Amino acid sequence: MGTDGRVTVVGIGADGWDGLGTSAREAVQRAEVVLGGSRQLALLPDDPRIPPRRPWPTPMTPALPGLFDELADRAVCVLASGDPMFFGIGATLARLLSPERLRVLPAPSSVALACARLGWPAEEVDVVSVVGRPLARVRRALAPGRRVIVLSSGAESPGEIAALLDADGWGPSAIALLEQLGGPGERLLAGLASDWPHPPGDALNLVAVSCEPGPDARVLGEVPGLPDEAYDHDGQLTKREVRAVTVAMLAPRAGELLWDVGAGAGSIAIEWMRAHSACRAVAVESHLDRVAAISRNADALGVPGLRVVPGRAPAALTDLPTPDAVFIGGGVTGEGVLDACLDALRPGGRLVANAVTVEGEAVLAAAHARLGGTLTRLSVARAGAVGGFTGWRPAMPVTIWSVTP
Repeated sequence: MGTDGRVTVVGIGADGWDGLGTSAREAVQRAEVVLGGSRQLALLPDDPRIPPRRPWPTPMTPALPGLFDELADRAVCVLASGDPMFFGIGATLARLLSPERLRVLPAPSSVALACARLGWPAEEVDVVSVVGRPLARVRRALAPGRRVIVLSSGAESPGEIAALLDADGWGPSAIALLEQLGGPGERLLAGLASDWPHPPGDALNLVAVSCEPGPDARVLGEVPGLPDEAYDHDGQLTKREVRAVTVAMLAPRAGELLWDVGAGAGSIAIEWMRAHSACRAVAVESHLDRVAAISRNADALGVPGLRVVPGRAPAALTDLPTPDAVFIGGGVTGEGVLDACLDALRPGGRLVANAVTVEGEAVLAAAHARLGGTLTRLSVARAGAVGGFTGWRPAMPVTIWSVTP
């Protein structure tokens, strides 16, 4: 590879040096330094042709820019597990280094090996990583008949995943635990989530789940408008029908960021994030008891990555990342709130604000007269008992202003 400062990322499996192809072996041998985790570095043979090995610093990610600046004029090989671009260090380095400097030689990913062992078509499998991420992310992937592969964070993960599934009513789900895939110590263990019989084993593992709901499982739909009962709330909740219309007007797109201002139970931010795994959201709420409820709701509904900011707008909006969309569900009459949200939007961003009071409607009507957009009044009535009969019980009408400034 020479000493041109290029970085070659080599994917290595549990079969170690024996499993590497010619190009991957040459990349290792021609480097001046080999970087990697202790497990990957230990897979290299004791051979004078192998250059010096250097483990990653701790913590790793903050140290990477300085490390690669230091090695800018040296030939570097990075060892990574399996496919480095699949939840791996390769993706991190691609964001840090120029394409001209980076070369990636992947090995089969652990997911590809698991699908091969189980006979699962890879395109029909949902993959969730809990490596350095909350276990609650698994909940978003649960659906009857779906197959889910969970990338474990260690030996304890399989038991924790089984316990979560059982507690959430998915105890009948079949689990396959695959350890050391592709290596001499490869092992497959099976069981049900409701009665997981295996103690913690090898730290290098993944968990394959065949989702099967029990009678107590909460099976939710994919589109906005989850049942109101899905949320822990004190009454400050955008109701189901209004929520579905509101999220539709916000029009979530992959990778975009939402501000949910006056978030209440956090339902708009949560259903925005459920629209796509890459959607992000910040919920701003001034009542501390509701702040705690938002976090509980986000965990329970599979989007624990929701960021919750305690505080009152507009002061609490300072220094937040620039949003692609903003929802104002509470506090639209507050001084400076609407203008601060409009000013913060990216070009082409969307703002949706809801009001149920005459004062709130007046603010939205004035904003509509000034900036245009769409004003919608939504009235919902639900059937309820009236003596021995059934009648309609109307909820307070909601005025919705939607605009792309």
